[in-house]
Amino acid sequence: MTKFLSVAAIVILLGCNSGQKTPDIRSIDVPLTTIRFEQSFFAIDTLRLDASLQKLASQQPLFTQDFLYNILATTPETAMRDVPQFINAYQSLFKQTGAKFASIKTQEAAIKEGLKFVKYYFPEYKLPTKLITFIGPINSFGNIITIDALAIGLQMYLGKNDPIYLSEEGQSLYPVYVSRRFEPEYMATNCMKNIRDDMFPLQDAGAPLCEQMVEAGKRLYFLKQILPTEQDSIVTGYTAAQLEGCYKSEKDIWSFFVQNNLLYQKDPSLIGDYMTDGPNTAVFGDGSPGFIGQFVGYRIVEAWLQKNKELSLDKVMRTPAKIIFEQAKYKP
Repeated sequence: MTKFLSVAAIVILLGCNSGQKTPDIRSIDVPLTTIRFEQSFFAIDTLRLDASLQKLASQQPLFTQDFLYNILATTPETAMRDVPQFINAYQSLFKQTGAKFASIKTQEAAIKEGLKFVKYYFPEYKLPTKLITFIGPINSFGNIITIDALAIGLQMYLGKNDPIYLSEEGQSLYPVYVSRRFEPEYMATNCMKNIRDDMFPLQDAGAPLCEQMVEAGKRLYFLKQILPTEQDSIVTGYTAAQLEGCYKSEKDIWSFFVQNNLLYQKDPSLIGDYMTDGPNTAVFGDGSPGFIGQFVGYRIVEAWLQKNKELSLDKVMRTPAKIIFEQAKYKP
């Protein structure tokens, strides 16, 4: 197999909404209240812990329960021990995030714009009305969606060069190809991924590789419509150089899948080579991205949409991957 082409790190745009104009969302209103939960949590009086937690729960009842029992992973029986220990252990990180994220207006604006596009394309979907920031364990969630909120774990957005990620323990949890995306500009995309996954849970287990690639392509297409002005390197998770390399090597990538009879393979271990995150895709060399099947799937979806330009985003997402693959007749 010819190795991935080495190219300059320049930006290339993914598609053009299949000829569609970006909708005008200026008149759409989406209420969104930002709540800095970490500030209230780290202000807890640990000498009056029970009363302080009750007060916190009265202010944010749903998220307090989620935070204590799902994010912090404590229990009613151990909370009196676990909460003070966590506050003490993460006090310096709380101060660090307080300085770095004194304001999140830029991220809030991007998220709100994404929600406006969701409202435009899916008017019946019940949008979150709260944006909640928190600080959780470093090995816990960076983003969650609750009944009424999008929640962001600031401990996962300190910047790719932060020592907490580059430490031996940090790298054991998050290798560089993962931690390089721990930048504030990924917040909006990650929040919209939660919205997407809530609306369209992934259900492609057992499907052949070609269908799993198309399903990944559909999900990337969703993000591109909801975040039309976001950088493609953010929504794909690839670097700009990796994305450019995908376009330069598109014919070779597709030929590899065809010539090696991989498209209809169902072996999970084989599929994982192309459909999971990683530093690269081994057969294509160091310059390639992991999860390269996403790119192939997106290009197949684009080919299909050239023949189905009037379809709504909802219809695209609900069209079975098998039909898209068969009708696209993709050939780069």
